[in-house]
Amino acid sequence: MLFRLNGLALLAGMMVLSSIWSTAHAAGDPVIGEKKFYTCVGCHGIENYKNAYPDYDVPKLRHQNAAYIIFALQEYKSGERPHPTMHAQASSLSDQDMADIAAYLQGGEPVRPSATTVGPVPPQVAQCVACHGENGLGVAAPMDPKPPVLAGQHVDYLEQALTTYRNGRRKNVVMGGMAQLLKTDEDIKVVAAYFASQPSPLITAKTTSK
Repeated sequence: MLFRLNGLALLAGMMVLSSIWSTAHAAGDPVIGEKKFYTCVGCHGIENYKNAYPDYDVPKLRHQNAAYIIFALQEYKSGERPHPTMHAQASSLSDQDMADIAAYLQGGEPVRPSATTVGPVPPQVAQCVACHGENGLGVAAPMDPKPPVLAGQHVDYLEQALTTYRNGRRKNVVMGGMAQLLKTDEDIKVVAAYFASQPSPLITAKTTSK
């Protein structure tokens, strides 16, 4: 019950912040975005490409929600997500660049929420479902930006993200609060493994642009 109440509180926080986030969104052009994505292909366009020190798979981005991609790039640009390479990349992008790249990565309409799950839902996931849904595809409630699609994401990337939210290296009031509810490293592993095992539209981004 405590997990459920905390999850609802975090959902309320997301909706309060949505008016702030929505002001940053510009209309993106996916055709132009594919061309601009060429600087990202060296990591995000290679299957199972690993970040180094610490080692983990870089996230799958194709079919991720565009609004989330924009918000993540803004956090890398501001330093709220402490990754030197991503900070350098994001710092070189204008708001329009981010919108174009995000439109390309999403590739059409955002992923629709679904009630289909594979396997039992672990109790550690209870605080996640208010925003991400039981299967990591999100919920129908309007949120801006939409939370990222977690289903089918690399398990080690999810573990890394949750760990850095919990220890405060990633600065995000909503995710920081949620990650604090995962008291042990095993809790984080359980959540990451569950969402990584769910059916997913996410794939490694490919591009034909030169």
